[in-house]
Amino acid sequence: MSTLILIASTGQSIVRATRQHDGAWSVTTTLADQDLRCLAADPIQPHIVYAGTQGAGVLRSDDSGQTWRTSGLPGHSVKSLAVSRAAPGTIYAGTKPAALFSSHDSGKTWQELTAFRRIRSRWLWFSPAEKPFTAYVQALALAPDDPNIIIAGIEFGAVVRSDDAGKTWSGHRRGALRDCHSLLSHPSHRGWVYEGGGTGAGVSVSRDAGSTWAQPRAGLDRHYGWAVAADCERPEVWYASLAPGPMKAHSAANAQAAIFRATGGSDWQKLAGGLPQPLNAMPYALLADPAVSGGVYAGLSNGQVWHSDDYGDTWRQLPLALPAVRGMVLLTV
Repeated sequence: MSTLILIASTGQSIVRATRQHDGAWSVTTTLADQDLRCLAADPIQPHIVYAGTQGAGVLRSDDSGQTWRTSGLPGHSVKSLAVSRAAPGTIYAGTKPAALFSSHDSGKTWQELTAFRRIRSRWLWFSPAEKPFTAYVQALALAPDDPNIIIAGIEFGAVVRSDDAGKTWSGHRRGALRDCHSLLSHPSHRGWVYEGGGTGAGVSVSRDAGSTWAQPRAGLDRHYGWAVAADCERPEVWYASLAPGPMKAHSAANAQAAIFRATGGSDWQKLAGGLPQPLNAMPYALLADPAVSGGVYAGLSNGQVWHSDDYGDTWRQLPLALPAVRGMVLLTV
């Protein structure tokens, strides 16, 4: 029987929650007193997990988040990480200020993709979120079947794309959200890419690996998007967390947020089924179960973790007491 592990970044620590064979959960803090910005799991070797930090570069765990060691880019603020399914051992790291680095040996050595600095429109990138208001690479998505396709989301600025492993880059892809908060490539269905962001509809989707994008709005009553997730078997079923605006979303206890589900071409549906209405802690993390269709997890800023096994129709709160959830990965080992 496989073991389910949730690894969550709280901002200043990494917490590891393990579901035992009897269904009970155990929670341990495995990394403390680090300014953590992002997490990414290796899709080929799920026991390998990477974390991005403010100023300490990349950290790596080889034992499903139990222990951690440095893995390159010291001195850098790493805001986003993505591990390639199409090119095993290849990792991309997005930083603040906005730059992009790659490793082709599982984080032993890194090289900057210097062409990223020559994107013509980058002089327009400006982030109001963090002083000194320098834009950064907030999100990365990689094609699961093509090692050359990289999609990078800037907060605040653009969603840009490379189809030659970073040698050249497009400008902003029309229809994508310029204030990008999250990007996700579907792990098994070619071409599907999902975005959550703070502009436009708050969500966007591509079906051609990030070349063109659409913003489905019908059914949404909030337009500041953050996290996205997609069902493991049905790429047309996807989820997004949205709030009325940034002040609400990032407030201590007044996010007024909701989780929505889209199914094919139908309108977005606001999900309840046991979830607080509204969610006054922001769902910063949404994860689809990689092995079970219909399974989805939500991690909230107050540390609550909720789970649904019926596509979000009904939810239950997991018996976990986490300090907070800023990011989360799900491992089945």
